[in-house]
Amino acid sequence: MQKGNALERDPRHYPDFEFNLRELAGSLGDFGTLFPLAIGLIAVNRLDPTSLFVMIGLTNIATGLIYRLPMPVEPKKVVSVAAIAQGWSASMVAASGLGLGLTWFVLAFTGVLRKLVQITPVYLIRGIQLALAITLGWQALRMMAPEPWFGALAIGIILLLRKSRYAPAALVIMTLGVGIMAWRGDLAHNLTFDISLPRFSVPTLSDVWQSMVLAGFAQVPLTLTNAVLATATMIRDLFPDKPVSEDRLMVNMGVMNIASAFFGGMPMCHGSGGLAGQYYFGARTGGTNILEGLIEISLGVFLGRSLLGILIAFPMPLVGGMMLMVGIQMAQPTVKLRRWPLYLALFTAGLSIATNMAIGFVAGLVVTHALRWMARRGWLRGMGLEELEPQPAPSNPAPDARC
Repeated sequence: MQKGNALERDPRHYPDFEFNLRELAGSLGDFGTLFPLAIGLIAVNRLDPTSLFVMIGLTNIATGLIYRLPMPVEPKKVVSVAAIAQGWSASMVAASGLGLGLTWFVLAFTGVLRKLVQITPVYLIRGIQLALAITLGWQALRMMAPEPWFGALAIGIILLLRKSRYAPAALVIMTLGVGIMAWRGDLAHNLTFDISLPRFSVPTLSDVWQSMVLAGFAQVPLTLTNAVLATATMIRDLFPDKPVSEDRLMVNMGVMNIASAFFGGMPMCHGSGGLAGQYYFGARTGGTNILEGLIEISLGVFLGRSLLGILIAFPMPLVGGMMLMVGIQMAQPTVKLRRWPLYLALFTAGLSIATNMAIGFVAGLVVTHALRWMARRGWLRGMGLEELEPQPAPSNPAPDARC
């Protein structure tokens, strides 16, 4: 195993698709992000559970077929949290996906994204990953707080079974959660079988604009840093033979958000935290996304009316234990840095946590380029600033028709 990345990279070769217990367990690795926000969007914003789960399921299957490696599909956090806090209508939540999808196309095709990639050093991305790891860990502890023994049990299962071929940890934990619901009587009480499908609707321009003003524009920096720059870097770390360009990620998010908006789905993105969760629990091929997509479509089509009650009843401390272990693994790459790259990564992470990732990222970028400018003029000799000379995050410049 090679160490020093966000996770320990598995050196073994895998085909494009596998469908086994390991991939199934990996597909459950980022449910900690999906569950809480899905509950809020369904309960508060009255988003149709069928539309939410069917559209994210179809998107997962499409991304699995396109990328042929694990590629998380998760809610856009800033927009989802704002929508829940401000009580948006379901139509406005869906419309935000259309506004953001069009924004991603503009950033990709105008070359703005490519310029940002060229001036961003890898160690600043490590700082963003560290901020995400700390944020994820804190959220995990909050989820574990009501019943910490379940969180501890999940951690114990992970330590014992994470690499098991026959009883993968994530699969055991989810099965245990369903068993706990059944034992408490929550499963039978909430379970109702029915068949329902998403309904086509056209977002209004007023909903699109209002959602962008209230949260959409604030979502852009987080998506650029976490869902694009950090995710592309992590893919190169974990799958060096299958790099994915930042442009391709951005265009794909544009397509999936526009399509989802016309069927009442939620705004979606990729994310390095979700990728870390999937990989940590065993995901290695595009089969992970296909399996997750089939699960989500089945839940939406057959259990649409039951989903809110089931999600609320699921023992979330188990999910918290999973998230905590993923957060710990995500923090590893920053520990491997030294001297000035480490200082700037910590600065970026600290400011991101204290304010938000957009401010942390921009401040880190400004300080980095200011220090380089001073070093080139010989103002800070003997301080080791040569370590900061340009080493931008690599990208895959080859054109890719499968975007």
